[in-house]
Amino acid sequence: MVIEMKVSGIALDPFTNSPIVILKDSTGEKILPIWVGFMEASSIAMELEKTPRVRPLTHDLMKDILENLKFSVSKVEVTDLRNDTFYAKIHLKRENELYVLDSRPSDAIAIALRTGSSIWVKDEVFEKSKKIEIDESKDKWSDLLEKMPPGDFGKYKM
Repeated sequence: MVIEMKVSGIALDPFTNSPIVILKDSTGEKILPIWVGFMEASSIAMELEKTPRVRPLTHDLMKDILENLKFSVSKVEVTDLRNDTFYAKIHLKRENELYVLDSRPSDAIAIALRTGSSIWVKDEVFEKSKKIEIDESKDKWSDLLEKMPPGDFGKYKM
């Protein structure tokens, strides 16, 4: 089973200062934090904030290439979590042809935001993410994330 998610915001991991994209389902019951790189977080944040860009960023360029080649992004999907690494797929369509591309979740999310495509997460990813050990402070981190009000995620600042 897959669950549709939305980007709730971007936060900084209080233990590592790494950016985290926070995905939530429509009920707010399912939350999936995905650790991403600073550049990818910046690209996602710029799209969330609708920050004007003089020149296209990589994800803007990718969107333009897809559009010019007459591809549409039907959805992106976070498909797996192995060895503390998330995996994703970008589903493309052109006329009656379907293509599925391997992707990092951060790139898939950045492209989904730019194309207005849906973001989905496989159920197994939620189960596997519960088992991640985040150094010795796992319980503190889980407690912090669960209790953090949505407004506290805030906007990502570089």
